[in-house]
Amino acid sequence: MSELTGKERVVKMFKREPLDTMPCFSGQGAVVVQAIEKMGTQFAKIHTDARLMAESAITSARLFNMDAVVIPYDMAAVAEAMGRGISLYENAEGIIYPTVPDKWKDLDEIDIPADYMNQGRLPMIDDAFKIIKAEAPDLAVGAWVLGPFTLAGQIMELDILLKGLKKKKNEIAAFLDQMTQVTIDMCKHYQELDVDFISVRDMGSGTDLLSPRMWKTLVGPNLKKVFDSITCVPSVNHICGSTDMIIEMMHECGADALSVDQKNNIVQTREKLGKDVLLLGNFDPYKTLTQIEDVTEVEAVIKDCIDNGVDAVWPGCDIWPDVRKENMETYVRTVKEHGKKASPAVGRV
Repeated sequence: MSELTGKERVVKMFKREPLDTMPCFSGQGAVVVQAIEKMGTQFAKIHTDARLMAESAITSARLFNMDAVVIPYDMAAVAEAMGRGISLYENAEGIIYPTVPDKWKDLDEIDIPADYMNQGRLPMIDDAFKIIKAEAPDLAVGAWVLGPFTLAGQIMELDILLKGLKKKKNEIAAFLDQMTQVTIDMCKHYQELDVDFISVRDMGSGTDLLSPRMWKTLVGPNLKKVFDSITCVPSVNHICGSTDMIIEMMHECGADALSVDQKNNIVQTREKLGKDVLLLGNFDPYKTLTQIEDVTEVEAVIKDCIDNGVDAVWPGCDIWPDVRKENMETYVRTVKEHGKKASPAVGRV
């Protein structure tokens, strides 16, 4: 088979069509400091300028031969657009992501503007998508949105939300219905922008925080509504933390693929779900790409992911920007080389 472009490789993986090798990409943030330095800019600036956001995503992918780009990089854009403000840390040194400074503290305070999609940085992010699609047609373009439960924790204090589960059960359910509709609206919007895949990240809903019973009640039904709304592009259900006890319920939500982090036992997950489910994961991005000093250890981590049964080696969360160059190169090279030998999709008819 002739060599595919990154976009072709990613699209074919989601369609379960034959591949030349396993795609190397992520549905989480994947901007790296090497790209920011090459551009002569600062980390704080790439969150507020469409050109810088697009260029940083493309440059990060080009530097390390990744197959896709994904934006935005921070979790605060939708909450900001709803009027909760934004802390950009423009004068801070190093890597500090934007955060929400003014979360609602009571359910009665919540008032979502009807035109929130036209507020804050959301229009700027749309412009960044358009630039990427025009200037990097060979790369797959991914969008990500927060799942309803995690989005709720961005606009309202999470401890207040959790405390209200018993005392204000009906009000909390109505609030999560609102968050579900926002997530659906964002997914529909990104479908209209013609992205190549959408990752729904309900990262705060793993069983480190919620019991399987609570997940089944509070999270699963809302995620199913979200994935039912994604009809034009492949979708990914991503949850951080412990997911072994909820992996089958995650699958029942209807996404085209499941993404899990390093706490998930991929071997057991593959046994539970069978060979036909697309699994993405599951290495620790900070430890593997930033902390490990021996690249042979990085190679071993990536090979383990492939040998354990993933269809693409995804980081368990955002790639921390301050990666070691050698580690990032080893990650991509190992996926391309070992994935060619081990991936069931390579050459699959």
